[in-house]
Amino acid sequence: MKNPPSFLIVCCLVAVAAGANAAEKPNIVLILADDLGYSDLGCYGGEIATPNLDRLAAGGLRFTQFYNTARCWPTRGALLTGYYAQQIHRDALPGLGGGGGGVRQTWARLLPDFLKPHGYRNYHSGKWHIDGKVLDGGFDHSLDMRNQGNFFTAKGNSLDDVPVAPAGDEAGYYATIATVDHAIGCLQQHADKYADRPFFHYVAFIAPHFPLHALPEDIARYRDKYLDGWDAMRERRFARQKEMNLLNTTLSELEPDVGPPYHFPDALEKLGPGEINRPLPWKELTAEQQRFQATKMAIHAAMVDRMDQEIGRLIEQLRTMGVYDNTLILFASDNGASAEIMVRHGGHDPQAAPGSAATYLCLGPGFSSASNTPFRRHKTWVHEGGISTPLVVHWPAGIQARGELRQTPAHVIDIVPTLLDIVGIEKPTQWDGKTIPSAPGRSLVPAFHRDVTVEHDLLWWLHEGNRAIRVGDWKLVAAKDEPWELYDLRDDRAESHNLAQERLEKAKELEALWNRQLEATSRLAAETAPPPGQKKAPKSKPRER
Repeated sequence: MKNPPSFLIVCCLVAVAAGANAAEKPNIVLILADDLGYSDLGCYGGEIATPNLDRLAAGGLRFTQFYNTARCWPTRGALLTGYYAQQIHRDALPGLGGGGGGVRQTWARLLPDFLKPHGYRNYHSGKWHIDGKVLDGGFDHSLDMRNQGNFFTAKGNSLDDVPVAPAGDEAGYYATIATVDHAIGCLQQHADKYADRPFFHYVAFIAPHFPLHALPEDIARYRDKYLDGWDAMRERRFARQKEMNLLNTTLSELEPDVGPPYHFPDALEKLGPGEINRPLPWKELTAEQQRFQATKMAIHAAMVDRMDQEIGRLIEQLRTMGVYDNTLILFASDNGASAEIMVRHGGHDPQAAPGSAATYLCLGPGFSSASNTPFRRHKTWVHEGGISTPLVVHWPAGIQARGELRQTPAHVIDIVPTLLDIVGIEKPTQWDGKTIPSAPGRSLVPAFHRDVTVEHDLLWWLHEGNRAIRVGDWKLVAAKDEPWELYDLRDDRAESHNLAQERLEKAKELEALWNRQLEATSRLAAETAPPPGQKKAPKSKPRER
């Protein structure tokens, strides 16, 4: 769709600003799934029962070209700061370190620090995986689920940064349910004590990240659903996506030579003859392998199903409080579905019921490819399968559109500027006397009202040697130690037709831009990069609890 006249966009922005300045600022609920594939939701072509998210999409917007960083902790850092993770030491740069153990600069504040001075209460429920303590990030209450190896225990988790003592009998405990139990508790307290103030709630599910752990009754609904395999599943999902006019692309080909990003041969031995670490044609698998793989996908589906059920409970709480219509709800995933296969934490008991606490299963590259339909590759890669996420946006009081698609390319770096724009907050230029550098994200508010393109100079990726850049509809991408590939995403988001040799000048142009962004990012990060082996904690002020 062509961009509307500029005065229409101005009118939209004025309307949003007027709403933000009204007595009732919007509440914000930001929901993040973990390792969810692009097509896992019903509203993105999937067969998994996700009626609550589907209703949010039907009453709001679905973004079709929204991106993450291909990995959990870089996405979380980018999501809550508005910077590329490499700019804030939360993903590695050549010669400068950074990554999962990296520490943000003092100026790299999280979103709650900007919301709180404007009256917002801030809550966090679920996975953290950002450096520092949660309450030091501006949150008033938190359930920090640091135990990500067992969905059936609270052991290792923290409440308001204080370790919890698990109940003596944890029968009935399940992490996805506990996440929303905590979220509802925060909202109930908010309604009781702070009803005159808006809130921001960051709900970060661990599901459907491995280990594949789910409730038996949820698994039962999907037990035999995937016995015809990933080939058939991909075709069915792609057909639904075409019916929805979701994408303009072909279906990518499976890559039978591409397995997990990390090889753990001992894990294959522990998991037994049913495991397979390549997306081979389904008909080539043994009956034992087919059943094992289909069971893993059934557990993955059960985890997504349960997450949606719990989101339904969260929505009902918003309705009970009378704030549902003026609550902006956003839902996304931190990366694409995972091809990883490993066994860690408590190990794997092959005699235990699949999906129970004694088992340790991962989705693997076959059904990961199906979850990422129609794209190539998986989590950690920066091909479309690794970095594409659903983005569902719902706000009855602020968005008139219902059930519409938004085609603009966008990225998790855009969430912070979008939310500040909606609330009417001008981001500070300094923090503790330090200049806050300009951030790369753009407000998506214009696209909330019409299907317009929100212009970015570029979108940029680097993770573990995998690298990419998108400018307009052109994407240059390469896996680690492999040559650049060039794709025209107008009709090839499947990344099937490499144009690098045919359009050599365009490839060179984008490579130069990628390198220029790397140099600029490295200059910024180098200003505060600690010496090798040394971590420097950011300063923090005493905070209102």
